[in-house]
Amino acid sequence: MKQTVDFLKMKRNQEMITMVTAYDAPTAKIVEDAAIDLILVGDSLGMVVHGHQGTQPVTLDDMLLHTKAVARGAKQTFIVGDLPFMTYHRSIEDTVTNATTLVQTGGAHAVKLEGCTGLILDSIERLTSGGIAVMGHLGLTPQSSTVLGGFKVQGRGEQERTKLIEDAKRIEASGAFALVVECIPESLTKELKDILAIPVIGIGAGKADGQVLVFHDLVGLTTGYIPKFAKTYANVHDVMLQAVEQYRDDVKRELFPDERYTFKDVKKERSTSV
Repeated sequence: MKQTVDFLKMKRNQEMITMVTAYDAPTAKIVEDAAIDLILVGDSLGMVVHGHQGTQPVTLDDMLLHTKAVARGAKQTFIVGDLPFMTYHRSIEDTVTNATTLVQTGGAHAVKLEGCTGLILDSIERLTSGGIAVMGHLGLTPQSSTVLGGFKVQGRGEQERTKLIEDAKRIEASGAFALVVECIPESLTKELKDILAIPVIGIGAGKADGQVLVFHDLVGLTTGYIPKFAKTYANVHDVMLQAVEQYRDDVKRELFPDERYTFKDVKKERSTSV
């Protein structure tokens, strides 16, 4: 299994880093079998698995349940777990407690924090000094989407751009091993790649040191709105729908179950005397 130092080496060697989300054991096994470098148990599960409109309803218990499942399905892959909404904004002590739970009980190898407030920077420093690896997240931060005015591209204005660069530097200086940047202009991503020694992993940010996508978007399991930046590599939704429709038709027409899927009584053999 790769470690945080391996991702730093990959950046130095200009080897692209791959990361995909997973929320359960079977999905995690697929991602691991595909030799993806990191798995993100993202709080995006609130939207793609639980049907919420955003990530704010996701709780630490939700993250713990899904992270445990992913850890059972992908035993040889580095797992990053999102700390969910408001679990790292009250105090450093709360943040340390919640991160420790996600690592010790959940099986994550690192946690991801969105944003760059003073408390978050102090928390990154405390966590890393205590042995918990941290990934940062800037740009579009879904937990703050209501404050940002929705799911919009960030860092387009000069002031926003300057702030994002300074925040990225602060996150690196605090000890984060990598930084996710979401929905920012590619020119800004390139600048961050050149400035930072840690890997910059993009989602809707153009070419970075690595890329992350949501599993359900990647395989075509998402229905309805799909973000512009999400490339769909398969159409699993239609395959699954066709299978369920075929099952329905077979049951209605009494074609399933047939003898291949039915248990029979064991025939009693006639006893014979010797």
